[in-house]
Amino acid sequence: MGTHERDGEDRGRGGGPLGGGLTTGEVARRLGVAPTTVRTWDRRYGLGPDAHTGGRHRRWTATDVARLERMCALTATGIPPAEAARTVLGEATQEADAVALTATAGRTAPASPGTPPQTPAPARAPVRRASDAPPLPSAPARSRAGSGLRLGDVRQECKGIARAALRLDAVALDELLEAAIVEHGLVAAWTEVIMPTLQAVGRKWESSGERYVEVEHFLSWHVSGALRRGAPPSAADRPGANIVLACVPGENHTLPLEVLAAALAERGLPVRMFGGALPVESLVTAVRRTGPAAVGLWAQSRTTASRPLAQHVAAMEWGVRGARRKPVVLTIGPGWSGRTVTGLPRPTGLAEAVAVLESVVSR
Repeated sequence: MGTHERDGEDRGRGGGPLGGGLTTGEVARRLGVAPTTVRTWDRRYGLGPDAHTGGRHRRWTATDVARLERMCALTATGIPPAEAARTVLGEATQEADAVALTATAGRTAPASPGTPPQTPAPARAPVRRASDAPPLPSAPARSRAGSGLRLGDVRQECKGIARAALRLDAVALDELLEAAIVEHGLVAAWTEVIMPTLQAVGRKWESSGERYVEVEHFLSWHVSGALRRGAPPSAADRPGANIVLACVPGENHTLPLEVLAAALAERGLPVRMFGGALPVESLVTAVRRTGPAAVGLWAQSRTTASRPLAQHVAAMEWGVRGARRKPVVLTIGPGWSGRTVTGLPRPTGLAEAVAVLESVVSR
C-alpha cells in the first residue's frame, strides 16, 4: 500500500500485508477509525475477516472491508453499533445464501431480486458532485459540438464552461458561470447548464482513471463561488418560517444543497445552511435552536440515507403545550431512492424542492 506504518500485529518481514489483503491498521486508516475500533467490532460483533494467516494475523479482503464500510455508514447516522452490526451481518447472510443457491444450480445466475446489493467502497470523489435532478424543459439554444467531454444535447453555454474547466481557466469560468445565472436564473442555470457540465466532467474522470479529478474539483469550487456571489444576502429570521438544510452524517456532497439554499435565498426565504456531514447531535441541536418550518436532509449515497434519522427529526416538537409544532422533513437527493420515508416529501429535483419548501413556509 506504499506505507511504512505498523499496527504491531499485521506486518510481515518485508513490511507489507501478509498473504495479500489489507492489515488491520490499513483498514482502520481507510475507514478513518482507530485500529482498536476495528478489533472491537471483530471481537464483539463478529465483523472480522473471513481469512486468517494463523496466530493473531488478520487479512481483510474487499468483502470484509465492504462490511466494515457499511457498519461505519450505519453508525454515522446514530444507529447503535449492536443494531448496525445485526443489519450488516443479516445482509451478508442473504448474500451468502444467494451465492450458495447459485453454486447448487451449477451455473452463474443473477442475484435474486430480494438480495440487497453489496455496499460499494466509497469512490475517491470530490466533496461536491452534481445531483440527479431532472432537467427543466429545454430551451432552443443547444449544442452537440465537442469540447473533449461527451455533453450530449445540451445548451450552448455548456461547451464554453466545459472548455474553461478543462483549461483550468479561472477567469473565463467565473465569467461564464455568472453569465449563465444572470441570463437563465438560478434554477434553470443549474439544471440546464451547470449540472450537465458537472455530470460530463464526472463521467470523464470516472472513465479515465486518475485523470481529470482536478477538473471536477476546480469546476465544483467555482460553481460554489458563483452561487455565493449571485445569491442575495441571507433573509432575516421569521418565527415559524425558517428552513434548515444539512447533509446527513457521513455525506460530504454539498453542492446541490448549496444550489437549493441560493434558490431559496432568491425568494426571500430564511435559510440556515449547515453543509456537509452534520453529526446527529448537532443536527438535533440546530433544529431545536431554530424551530424551523422545514428541514431538508441531503443524501447522495444510499449508504448515508438513514430512515431512522429522518423519522427522528420529523418527530421533534417544540413550543408551549397545546400549540406545539413539528418540522416538515424533506428527504432530498439520490441516496433516498428506494428508501422513501412514509409521510415525508421526497422532491426529485431542484425546482420541485423549491416549490415544496415555499408551500410549507407560506402555510
